[in-house]
Amino acid sequence: MELLERLVTVFAENGYLAVFIALLLCGAGIPLPEDITLVAGGVIAGLGYANVHTMVGVGMAGVLVGDAGMFLLGHHFGARILKIRFVARVLTPERYAKVQEKFERYGNRLMFIARFLPGMRTAVFITAGSTHRVSFLRFFLLDGFAALISVPLWVYLGYLGADNHEWLAKWIHRGQNGLWLVGSVALIVALALWWRRKRRVACESNPH
Repeated sequence: MELLERLVTVFAENGYLAVFIALLLCGAGIPLPEDITLVAGGVIAGLGYANVHTMVGVGMAGVLVGDAGMFLLGHHFGARILKIRFVARVLTPERYAKVQEKFERYGNRLMFIARFLPGMRTAVFITAGSTHRVSFLRFFLLDGFAALISVPLWVYLGYLGADNHEWLAKWIHRGQNGLWLVGSVALIVALALWWRRKRRVACESNPH
């Protein structure tokens, strides 16, 4: 909660722009939790420093612009991006190979799942862009759909718990577990679809 209180102070003093910039930093892989950043935006709205619905819009914009920036960075530089110092801290060659392996297994659905898996988002989005596995439009739609679930949840949670930090801390923990559950369910569904598709292809290639 100490980080949350610090962010609330900064955001209350600097408004929407501070929230937007903080979310860009989250997207770039800076060790600043996106969920806590969004909750802090909701808290200042609950304290009267901002409009909560506008804050949801700012949160969506910050998240999507940050994610798109990482995707386009990967798309522009390709595998050479691993030589960029700040990227190398987030995406080592070993992690790059691991994310590629996950793309082989889960396909484009990994980009939706990644939003609910803190620590993976930046690596997945950079890899998606650098390997040219998906068009920007498809990436943006998948990421946007996932953000429509997570962003309002955190902002409105902060708004509702602005005057009750004990209640807020409890529901932040529950919300994090809940998003992990959503991510796990999405992963299971992706695996089921992948297995079903693989089995259908096998049956078509070997009808007897």
